[in-house]
Amino acid sequence: MSKMNDMAMTIEELRNAATAINDAANWLTQQFSSDDKQQAENIATRPEKKTKPALSLEEVRAVLADKSRAGHTAEIRELLKKYGASKLSLVDPKHYEALLREAEVL
Repeated sequence: MSKMNDMAMTIEELRNAATAINDAANWLTQQFSSDDKQQAENIATRPEKKTKPALSLEEVRAVLADKSRAGHTAEIRELLKKYGASKLSLVDPKHYEALLREAEVL
């Protein structure tokens, strides 16, 4: 009969362990689902990423001057002609970014 008592106690301990595991799983589910909800709310209320500011004439001029001093004066002139200008101040500011990308390749 003692084996039966031992068996009953073991079964009861297993059931208690199963209940504890189930409770832990429920708690974790609740924690992570509330984190997901919170993250979704944060994403919804997050402000839009700011676009990077437009390049200024001075910034472009500094890069082109460095390239020119490095011996790329002729290539710089060709780039300016490509954008329809004989000098940098005549280049349309909307082309500054593309002009810089091409100049950095030199």
